[in-house]
Amino acid sequence: MRRRAWTAAVVVSVALIGSTVITQNPAGQNQTAGAAVKSVGRGAPSVHARDFQPLGPNAFGGRGRGAGRGGGGPVVFNGSARDGATPPGIEPLKIDIFTSKDFYKDRALWSDKRYFRCNSGAALEAQWGGNGVEIIGPNGPATAAWGHCDRDMPRSALVSPYAFKTAQAHYEALMAEAKSRGGPTQHTYATVPGEWTGRYARPASQGNDTWFFMQKVQISTVLSLLTPEYQTRAVQEHYHQGNTNVAHWPSQYCWPEGFLRRWHQAAVGEHQIIVTPQLVQIMTGIARNFVTNIYVGRQFNLEGAVPRLGADVPRWYGETIGFWDGDALITWTSNVQGWKTHAAFEHSNKMQSIEIYTPNRDENGRLTGLTHEAILYDPEAFVEPLRIVRNLNKASGPETGDPHTYIECVQTIYPVNGKGTPLSPGATFQYEVLDMFGRPWAKLWERYEKNMEKPVNEDLFDFSKNK
Repeated sequence: MRRRAWTAAVVVSVALIGSTVITQNPAGQNQTAGAAVKSVGRGAPSVHARDFQPLGPNAFGGRGRGAGRGGGGPVVFNGSARDGATPPGIEPLKIDIFTSKDFYKDRALWSDKRYFRCNSGAALEAQWGGNGVEIIGPNGPATAAWGHCDRDMPRSALVSPYAFKTAQAHYEALMAEAKSRGGPTQHTYATVPGEWTGRYARPASQGNDTWFFMQKVQISTVLSLLTPEYQTRAVQEHYHQGNTNVAHWPSQYCWPEGFLRRWHQAAVGEHQIIVTPQLVQIMTGIARNFVTNIYVGRQFNLEGAVPRLGADVPRWYGETIGFWDGDALITWTSNVQGWKTHAAFEHSNKMQSIEIYTPNRDENGRLTGLTHEAILYDPEAFVEPLRIVRNLNKASGPETGDPHTYIECVQTIYPVNGKGTPLSPGATFQYEVLDMFGRPWAKLWERYEKNMEKPVNEDLFDFSKNK
């Protein structure tokens, strides 16, 4: 299990179309966000999560119930009510996710933030102490705590500002722009930006939190991004996190973490980047190993279920091609295996991304880091494309710092009777081998849904439509 850490708000970083932008990093050092460029597909203004407060509910300090790891001082509670109380001025719903016996029947309530007691996704999954913080209340889910109902990020900050409906159209438009400027830029070992090679600080430790940390966005707002089926899948997870206290995190069982976990604070640490003319490699990880190989100048095979480089078989973290447009590296990832990100939502095999890495420089022209802009396309899961923007602040070149740590996972938690259970060496138990391509977490949750009425027009436990 991992403990969440909230980050204090700092100055927002904005990239403007067609102008040189001065931003401020968490340390207060001025930096220029790349060269000025007019584009139909990158560099649009962004709203940063650093300007918003965590919704909660969460608690830090103290000892016992409500105490976070390393506590000892007085308990500091971030929320609007707890232990069965209702926030002032809020009229609670008769049924919410913490009291419902069948969340499937409550679909009409999912768009109301009160159904989730104004919890963020990260806070809801921690109600029972899954991240070292327990605030569920003395009488179980009925006394779950409330977050702040007057806090939220605007939906417009989560969706793509660009007009493209597909990653392919987006990539081709950016390629056309590069060609109009005489590109794409062809690098040799003498011209490739080798200064990019090096270590980049963990984003969460540098105030580079994004909306995808799921700490500052109402669950109802996040659900508005998803198609009906994927709304159901997300609420299913929230229900079992907050109501039945049956969590299934991939890292519990040494499962893959999935493509979208690359943007989550608890899953990635320091980034290490290696740049060559034909290949750019980005390595990071905490929960799992995340290695992105960007094949510069290659083209996708467009025959098959989705664009791909290798066999017509989805990969856990996809396959990526890219090109240089001046000092910006533009990439396209496809052939991704559908999976989930706990506290957030699932994505399908149709997931694709356009990602742009643009150098940030100080007033002396020294590279201070990269702006990483990602536009996420998934017509199976999303009602429109999404966008995440963050900074990767450079810590040093490869000549200093600890070497990259490759993550190995030794399983100590197993699903026993459908619930994650720590086991000691020598323990024996009956084990069901799950279908790793058929939403294994949902298979386990079915044990706790015997009296529920699942929608008859949805097969919630089948990825076959995505293959």
